[in-house]
Amino acid sequence: MKVHLLAIGVHPDDVELSCSGVIINEVKAGKKVAIVDMTQGELGTRGTVDSRYQEAATAAMIMGVQARENLKMRDGFFVNDEENKLKLITAIRKYQPEIIFANALEDRHPDHGRAGKMIAECAFLAGLSKIETKDEAGRVQEKWKPAYVLHYIQDWFREPDFIVDISDVFEQRMEAIAAYGTQFHNPADNSGEPQTYISTPEFFEAVIARARMIGKRIGVKYAEGFNTEKTIGIRSLDALVCNQT
Repeated sequence: MKVHLLAIGVHPDDVELSCSGVIINEVKAGKKVAIVDMTQGELGTRGTVDSRYQEAATAAMIMGVQARENLKMRDGFFVNDEENKLKLITAIRKYQPEIIFANALEDRHPDHGRAGKMIAECAFLAGLSKIETKDEAGRVQEKWKPAYVLHYIQDWFREPDFIVDISDVFEQRMEAIAAYGTQFHNPADNSGEPQTYISTPEFFEAVIARARMIGKRIGVKYAEGFNTEKTIGIRSLDALVCNQT
């Protein structure tokens, strides 16, 4: 299945927290989007692997993506080795995206930065014909190199290289995030599971505040920001966000 955009996150919920607004924007514009989760988030204090799969499926439905799969690397302990790189290269060649969204290159959670670098490397390696991978049917895959790898901003704020207005889809974005009821603040939760950094009301409020802060940079209500190691070009000035600030 060829898609326009492939969003990759090392944990289920990374994509929702960081770039789900842009994903929803693209889906509404008629683009095909797929999500690949690298791990099952099995080290999370709250919830289970099964509940994370259910939450990820619900969030995918809310966002309207075409496909979502999990590569089942080891949460917390995956390494950037040949075996795991081939898993990612296979996924990239399977979906043939023009654009990849990837974890931040540096962040509070060590998995994020490690994944961000690995995804960028695999996006390059997927374009080398002498690296052989096969699809589910055992057929040799064609090489594929996406045009851009864009790193979303996670816990540590890094000045974005560009910003996308998500004001029109913000409520839907927050609904996708809230699908992870075991992970984030849920007033109806009576599970008795321990409170964590991300399950507090303050964390959920910070997610909203981050979108407002980034939006303010371009004079809109809500936005998401991205970093890129490749210069972004546009074909028309009509792509620029016009505001009075």
